[in-house]
Amino acid sequence: MPSNSRNLSSLLGTDTKIATDDISGVQIGIGFYANEAALPTDGNLLGAKAYAESEGTLHFWNGASWGALAATEYEVPPSWVFQGSISGYTSGGTFNGTPNIRDIIDKFPFASDANATDVGNLSIARIGVTGQSSGVSGYSSSGYDGTAIGDIIDKFSFAADGNATDVGDLTITRYQNAGQSSEVSGYNSGGSGPYPLDRFTIDKFPFAADGNATDVGDLTALTHSAAGQSSDVSGYTSGGNRNTDNDRIDKFSFAADGNATDVGNLTLARYEVTGQSSTESGYTSNGNALPLVNTIDKFPFAADANATDVGDVTVAKRNAAGQSSTTSGYSSGGQVTNIIDKFPFASDANATDVGDLTVARWSAAGQQV
Repeated sequence: MPSNSRNLSSLLGTDTKIATDDISGVQIGIGFYANEAALPTDGNLLGAKAYAESEGTLHFWNGASWGALAATEYEVPPSWVFQGSISGYTSGGTFNGTPNIRDIIDKFPFASDANATDVGNLSIARIGVTGQSSGVSGYSSSGYDGTAIGDIIDKFSFAADGNATDVGDLTITRYQNAGQSSEVSGYNSGGSGPYPLDRFTIDKFPFAADGNATDVGDLTALTHSAAGQSSDVSGYTSGGNRNTDNDRIDKFSFAADGNATDVGNLTLARYEVTGQSSTESGYTSNGNALPLVNTIDKFPFAADANATDVGDVTVAKRNAAGQSSTTSGYSSGGQVTNIIDKFPFASDANATDVGDLTVARWSAAGQQV
């Protein structure tokens, strides 16, 4: 995962000691101990860093002994990033409508281009599901099971392959909504209720404990079939709708509950779109502009602005699932394909076909770790 840097020499100065207050609360992967005598001597701690409070010293475990940690540049991992570094997931969806609704949770690696494997099932097979990701779990919320539109929040573990469990409910039933994730919460924005009732509600549910969602704000307009993106401070909902395709980019704060604001426009009005997020930009890919399109749009997180067209996915499609690694955006599945497309964040370029889902499907949710 990407990391920031903290210069320890600026804290230490010419001394070899550092005050507890200077690094307490700073997540730099350091263990805190009462004194140097309390430092553990575990061979499995290779590479660990430790702080001895009584002496005010920093140490590095080389596998056999604790050495002094030099007062030089030290990598500081962030507390949370939306992007994953290990795997992408595609959950739920359908092959050709309600007769073939899926409960499959597929997983594919980020480190190498490869096909997905089936690693579990949702609690209920459904389409129009929305994906959220914490640091330890994937969530698939809302959806249509073929008979009714639901409010289920499913959760599955990233650490071990397995089935999802139902851990809560949204405030309203809906499907075809957009998903976002902060460090501590999952969000659902917009969506469709019983036809033709569209939604603009922004729901939020906690990652720390299983529980129901709360209504924390509204989008700027009724919106369904939009894409969701996440920066470290804000959630975004882009595109959407069917009868009145829109190009709007809505933004809402993670720090304070409230309504979204319209902060820009896509290059092309469309719905049934897919969202990805780098650390610096949001992406809205493919979708239905009557006809289907393969456009990859990109908009900045640092400033409110319109999107620019930066490339194409390999095939025009709609209702694909989106995943984000630290280096690339992914668009998996879509009507009707099993293709896993990948495009780079570092440079504007077209996507390449890097693998396949276990079964072709669309209207699924995407997650990553």
